[in-house]
Amino acid sequence: MALLAAAGCAGPQSTLDPAGPAAEAIAGIWWAMFWGALAVWLMVMGLVSWALFRGRNTRALAKPQRLIVGGGLVLPPMLLAGLLVYGSVSSARITGLGQQVDQRVDVVAGRWRWHFRYRDADGGVVAESLDVLSMPRGRMVEFRITSADVIHSFWIPRLGGKVDAIPGRVNRLRLRADGEGRIRGQCAEYCGTGHARMAFEVLVQDDAGHQAWLAQRAGGVPAAVAAADAAAVEALDALGPGDAVRVDTVDDAVDADADVDADADVDGGEAPR
Repeated sequence: MALLAAAGCAGPQSTLDPAGPAAEAIAGIWWAMFWGALAVWLMVMGLVSWALFRGRNTRALAKPQRLIVGGGLVLPPMLLAGLLVYGSVSSARITGLGQQVDQRVDVVAGRWRWHFRYRDADGGVVAESLDVLSMPRGRMVEFRITSADVIHSFWIPRLGGKVDAIPGRVNRLRLRADGEGRIRGQCAEYCGTGHARMAFEVLVQDDAGHQAWLAQRAGGVPAAVAAADAAAVEALDALGPGDAVRVDTVDDAVDADADVDADADVDGGEAPR
């Protein structure tokens, strides 16, 4: 049973099989919560067993107030405070703040596919791909994420947390891939009948392999996809490099003639789900 349970922790889409620093930090928090909860459960079960089998003639606790205060008032805040501190210390690894960005990739979600646009150091688009994402191993990649139609959610479980892709808004996420093996991304927000199929493969390659892969995809994407994503792409092209946790919003992405100010925070309205 233990081997069967351990086998469930691995796989191309397992958060407990991290392949990057952000996912390692998230998995560390999860394991800390798991072992902490297990310790509390065992302690409670021990107290319950003691209460059940101590005997009917055993006199009552001398000072039951101590058990109530210690177990009900003191212990929970201590556990939650410890978890808060641990999570706060891990936040820098999860967000990638303070680390140099080596590659920027635009992500345009659409029912039901993922459109990736790879930029060079000058901000120019050098390659595009559909439903397959290439990442250079050991390099920090900043994703600028938006949607061409409804709300989606960009998630690579083995690399880090998820970020919503919202029409009219651009969210940023930084991830680094260090591990080997198959990695799979998935839309984590229900977006219609094709939601379950809205997945993508992540190729982690060395620098030479990554550059060669991009060179083969310099021709762009099919015209139908380019037309569907035109408004979202225009909004992304208007943005400059920015902080990983800053959220830039633009005017309604369905209006291709809208003026976009990269430094403004303009409400894009409620997006359909």
